[in-house]
Amino acid sequence: MGDVHNMELKSRRHTVSDLAGAIELCYTNGWTDGLPVIPPTAERITAMLEAGGLDPETQLAFIENRQVTVTAEKVAINAVMAGCKAEYMPVVAAAVEALGDPKYGYHGPATSTGGSAVFMVVNGPIARELDINCDNNLFGPGWRANATIGRAVRLVMRNVMGTMPGELDRSSLGHGGKYSYCIAENEAESPWPPFHTTRGFSKAQNAVTIFAAYAPHQYSNGLSATPEGILTTACAHMKISAGSARQPQYAMVFAGEHSATIKKAGWTREDVQRHVFENSKVSVAEFKRLNMKAGAPTPEDERTMSPIVESPQDLLVFSAGGRAGVQSAFIPGWGGMAGSQSVTVEIRRP
Repeated sequence: MGDVHNMELKSRRHTVSDLAGAIELCYTNGWTDGLPVIPPTAERITAMLEAGGLDPETQLAFIENRQVTVTAEKVAINAVMAGCKAEYMPVVAAAVEALGDPKYGYHGPATSTGGSAVFMVVNGPIARELDINCDNNLFGPGWRANATIGRAVRLVMRNVMGTMPGELDRSSLGHGGKYSYCIAENEAESPWPPFHTTRGFSKAQNAVTIFAAYAPHQYSNGLSATPEGILTTACAHMKISAGSARQPQYAMVFAGEHSATIKKAGWTREDVQRHVFENSKVSVAEFKRLNMKAGAPTPEDERTMSPIVESPQDLLVFSAGGRAGVQSAFIPGWGGMAGSQSVTVEIRRP
């Protein structure tokens, strides 16, 4: 069949006789996530690099705690293995660049027993050009771009950064997002400007936001015809959730009728952030009663209210998902802001 590149610091080649042998070679060497991969031949890797306008030795990220340099060639190899089309490479490269940002703090979420995944949201014209799903079955299977872009980032983490389950990845449970956790924002029907404009980018620019996140928590509300009613349900679910006592960032994804209701009422993204910030506070005493903070509750604890995030801006608000239905979701972050923050990086194309 030809040459298959491996994952060592300087790429080597393995010669195999057929496709089945190439796939099994990747399994034998531990280069897969448990699913079959596309053999990374020289031709496929070159096509990936050309689509990204990248030299093979270009450094896309440096992971401080691992002292690992992540080159464009290594990212291209893993993007091929994940099943990406060549035109997906700029998105994968930008997401990997974001992983190296000190604000993301790669070592913490990647090694923690907490089991976070890299949640990615793509904004800008490229999301529509690449057909990145922002609609029905948002977090589910069926979309090549979503599945393979997210998978490529996880394979880079595994094969280049050494984030191997049971070794440097110590997740107690993990979740399905560790295979792939990539969506686009539904900019066309959103009540708000595209999310990346809140990070200093223009609507015409392309960007990806990454976030160390737990699994989506879905909630339903088919009774309320106002934003306040919908957000009352959201806040009730968010008050006692995976990360609420640690004040991580949270993503909030509004779909279906909820998004339409908020849009009709004219609520801005900032209105949503302020309302949830003020109405999802929990007393320190309640956290202690639920064994989410140490110590016995005191009278002062009963009066001391703790917001679930440090500031309203730590609620990352998006519109995405099917246009029908009365379901939305929130996604808790892995840890406190000192441990990991969401990062947005421009997607650059040649």
